[in-house]
Amino acid sequence: MLKADGFDEAIIGQACIWRNQGMHNVLVYDAEKMRSILMKRDGMDADEAREYIEFNVEGAYVGDETPVYVWTEDYLPE
Repeated sequence: MLKADGFDEAIIGQACIWRNQGMHNVLVYDAEKMRSILMKRDGMDADEAREYIEFNVEGAYVGDETPVYVWTEDYLPE
């Protein structure tokens, strides 16, 4: 399984997902924890850290084992 460098503390589990006509086990990350890591480690504010994750992490497809990132505090309409 592929890992996002520097974010081991944000791993919340793994998932089995369907990509490119096959099932793959991938790591699942709590994006809120990743944001906290960036804020503490790199001195980013909350908005900068979210933008960094959305553009540089979520936006990087690295193959069938690309991890999944979950924003645990985002509101989902009913």
